[in-house]
Amino acid sequence: MNNHPFHLVDKSPWPLTSSMGLLTMTSGTILWFNKFNNLLMIMGMVIILLTMMQWWRDVVRESTFQGMHTKSVMLSMKWGMIMFIMSEVMFFSSFFWSFFHSSLSPTMEIGLQWPPQGIKTFNPMMIPLLNTVILLSSGISMTWAHNAMLKKNFSQLIKSMVITVILGLYFTFLQAYEYIESPFNISDSIYGSTFFMSTGFHGIHVIIGTMFITTVMLRTSKLHFSMYHHIGFESSAWYWHFVDVVWLFLYIMIYWWGS
Repeated sequence: MNNHPFHLVDKSPWPLTSSMGLLTMTSGTILWFNKFNNLLMIMGMVIILLTMMQWWRDVVRESTFQGMHTKSVMLSMKWGMIMFIMSEVMFFSSFFWSFFHSSLSPTMEIGLQWPPQGIKTFNPMMIPLLNTVILLSSGISMTWAHNAMLKKNFSQLIKSMVITVILGLYFTFLQAYEYIESPFNISDSIYGSTFFMSTGFHGIHVIIGTMFITTVMLRTSKLHFSMYHHIGFESSAWYWHFVDVVWLFLYIMIYWWGS
């Protein structure tokens, strides 16, 4: 028996298989870009998805059934999630830096103006504004879920998480529609590249967050969490609120001010 409160994990194959999947997917992506063959990329994505499912299964077993997640472990996991979100803040900051670098001092190559010459931007009062309302509403429903968790009201907890997932899916659908109808693409000067890189990566984060909350909702329905022990739920709520805040900056700076 351990004489310390920390969790020393057992030997696991998943770090190895995830690295193999990432190598396969990135190599396949390069092959897809150059040879239009996406088979290797799909194979890498399948390896990563299978690894994720089995790795998370092991974490659920350790926390819920084996009791490995003590208070000290939970504290370290909270700090790990905070550090991860901070790294994501810096990730999106690089896109904002590129956007403002070109928009505040347009060069001759883009016609000395912003948006660049020939770019027809989106109307910020249409789908972007609707998506803003949707994400803010999902943040409210996630806060409602957290409050229901603390009050042990599992009926409201499940309902509010279902609402959050539906709003996340609706946001993704509207963003996909916006991309299909876009009058410019990623190769249309610095505006196109910064627009699609920033909003596209945010869209990926929304999809990941929706999957995260769906998984937590399924675990909640199986009574894996309590008002005292719900680090998985708390991490999903923090992540979703981060996604909300990033979208507010994207909407104000890129859709509204930048257009």
